[in-house]
Amino acid sequence: MTSFCGRLVACLLALAFLLAMPPAFSQTLDDALAKFAADSFGDTEEGIVAVAASGSPRATAIIEALQSGQLAFDAASRKIFIRQGDRVFDAATGAAVDAPPADLATVRINNRLRRAIAAALGSLQLMAPDPAQRLASAQAVFKSRDANAFPAIDAAIAKETSSDVKRAMTEARAAIILYKEDASEADKMAAVDVIRSRGDQDSIALLAALPAGAPPAVKAAAQDAIKGIQNQLAFWEVLQNAWYGLSLGSVLLLAAIGLAITFGVMGVINMAHGEMVMIGAYVTFVVQELIRAHNPALFDYSLAIAIPLAFLLAGAIGILIERTVIQWMYGRPLDTLLATWGISLILQQATRTIFGPTNREVGNPSWMSGAFELGHLTITYNRMWIIVFTLAVFFGLLGILRFTRIGLEMRAVTQNRRMAASMGIKTSNVDMLTFGLGSGIAGLAGVALSQIDNVSPNLGQSYIIDSFMVVVFGGVGNLWGTLVGAFSLGIANKFLEPYAGAVVAKIAILVLIILFIQKRPRGLFALKGRAVEA
Repeated sequence: MTSFCGRLVACLLALAFLLAMPPAFSQTLDDALAKFAADSFGDTEEGIVAVAASGSPRATAIIEALQSGQLAFDAASRKIFIRQGDRVFDAATGAAVDAPPADLATVRINNRLRRAIAAALGSLQLMAPDPAQRLASAQAVFKSRDANAFPAIDAAIAKETSSDVKRAMTEARAAIILYKEDASEADKMAAVDVIRSRGDQDSIALLAALPAGAPPAVKAAAQDAIKGIQNQLAFWEVLQNAWYGLSLGSVLLLAAIGLAITFGVMGVINMAHGEMVMIGAYVTFVVQELIRAHNPALFDYSLAIAIPLAFLLAGAIGILIERTVIQWMYGRPLDTLLATWGISLILQQATRTIFGPTNREVGNPSWMSGAFELGHLTITYNRMWIIVFTLAVFFGLLGILRFTRIGLEMRAVTQNRRMAASMGIKTSNVDMLTFGLGSGIAGLAGVALSQIDNVSPNLGQSYIIDSFMVVVFGGVGNLWGTLVGAFSLGIANKFLEPYAGAVVAKIAILVLIILFIQKRPRGLFALKGRAVEA
């Protein structure tokens, strides 16, 4: 019993001794902070490394304060403080200081120290609970290649559960090894393979700037990896341009569909078609403004509300234009061209009077914001959804033309107007509904374009010429021709732009279309019918 009591007393005394001792990192942190008071870039760099290695929970806050210019020191007491507005805190403890020294000086940093700070923060956040923060930290270490982060990143890789984050950490570790003087040649060769698998521009820059003392075999492997990455990036660039071309083609298709059926059925050159697009865009703007003012929770549904409203309003205005102006000018293409051009000017000026001449802000709903990566291909959600919407409108219109009575009558009038009239079809009503349908689809195009372009009175003018080129190139009145023409012109334009520039590329496309029309005046897909062929 006496022996047991003696051991118990000894244990209690030892525990009291341990509790009385300050944490080991406290002394380490104080020594690290003292280096910031030297007002020397060299000492400050040593202080950054020491703070990061101290294991103190205050380390991240101290280095972030240094990065933001909030870390200060008192030359007399050599104590370090963090300034946040009018308040001052002790850097070591985080406690507020009621009477701070009057002559606090900011700890100075330069570009070299900024890189050291980024590396230190990267290594400190490798164990953060948030996977996004760990990923950002690994990417920071990859760029800094700081050898001081090597132990931390090794420990983080062993504990990491996310495959994406673990891959980023492995790449960061490989970047450190490539620049680590005491790393073996075999480790450096393995690191080259890891960086090669990453395959982006940062990888090329990393491999191209290897230290002069790197082994020849490592340098040769790095050069081979650079060539492989460049070939891979060239392939992905082709795919990226193709995606941009599909995106542009979908916009051209959406703007040209309505024009195709109007021009095909009625033979009317509608220069006000672009203003129907503009009307759809302004309907979206008005809907979003009303939602922001009265029920912001509905903002993600703003486009679903704007789509039917834009179709109805643009279609109604189109019917009004056809009934009041165009129906008196059939068979006089130059007159309809001038009349619709005048209407387009009236609509533009009316829009300027109501909404002003400046661009209007139309926001993206949350489900259309952002982008995702597919390999090295960047796909934005707004462009992707516009392509989906365009194809839905296209196939919906095909369904109307194929399976509805008005569609049958439109096809009959397109192929042979006189024969259709002799069969009892009221061609004037078909013309009216066709013009309204084409204008309504233009309004839908405006809703989509409001998500990727500036909403202004001149919005429609940016697309009217391109729309006519698509219609003529694909074949007047042929929707499949419009589809092929839009995507062909969009992809061709995006592949020419990197070499010739945007303006020259558009001129080249126009010249090619002119030459093509000389050989095939009816476009890619000519309509069949007695009246058409006559």
